[in-house]
Amino acid sequence: MQGVIAAVPTPVNTGGMPIRALFEEHCDWALTHGCDGLNILGSTGEANSLDSGARREVMKWAAASCPRERLMVGTGTPALAETIALTEAADDLGYSVALVLPPYYYAPISDAGLVAWYMALNAGLGARSIQIFFYNFPQMTGLTIPVSVIADLAKAAPGRFTGIKDSSGDLDYCRRIVRLGMGLHVFPSSETVLPHAKADGFAGCISASVNITAPLCAKVWAGPTAASVPEEIARQRAALAGANLIPGVKHMVAHRTGDEAWRRTLPPFLPLPAATADALEQAMSAH
Repeated sequence: MQGVIAAVPTPVNTGGMPIRALFEEHCDWALTHGCDGLNILGSTGEANSLDSGARREVMKWAAASCPRERLMVGTGTPALAETIALTEAADDLGYSVALVLPPYYYAPISDAGLVAWYMALNAGLGARSIQIFFYNFPQMTGLTIPVSVIADLAKAAPGRFTGIKDSSGDLDYCRRIVRLGMGLHVFPSSETVLPHAKADGFAGCISASVNITAPLCAKVWAGPTAASVPEEIARQRAALAGANLIPGVKHMVAHRTGDEAWRRTLPPFLPLPAATADALEQAMSAH
């Protein structure tokens, strides 16, 4: 698993349930327009606003319609037993990688407590082959997974703990994990790292805005490009980033497909107001 990975959004109906046809169409578009892989049911997919049943359904849809070797899935919850159950379901469906948040509710958590929780997840999975990528998102969870904890877990269970998605924006944190020399797959959350990702030892990026910028990102990952390409990626990423990132991504998918159902979000997110949506469309199309 490496390269340009989109953290895909989840379309929902008026009752807040995922819509299969729209989800599968977008996954197919992403994989045929520059993405090397997809991360489903992450923050962009509003997974923590869906119940376990809905999450299992979305897992099944992706596994049925996409090459499984190109998929990773968010299975982390604050409840250990639920995290184990969702990760087992992913393994049953053929996913090779699960992205797992730390048990954020009881922050602050000691380093020993974090190690114990992830090792309990490992024990609960037993002989299953699914790998775990840490999901570091301190802006949402209130805690940063210490590099020393990652090192301890990767040493204790090297076949299980094999990578990380870092959404902190701290590239030095990512570089310190690379420098552990443990072969961990390190994915920052912004595609703006792609021009220097290989030199830094990163495995690529996992990004929400890649749902829009994928065709440009593929060019950068494939090799040297004109400076204007990463500059345009950075410009579009900046237009999407911020408090409205998830509603903004969903709005731009609605703009691409012409299907207004994509604009729906799950509370506490709200669809973009008309003026904001118009400004985003203009910003994304500007050159």
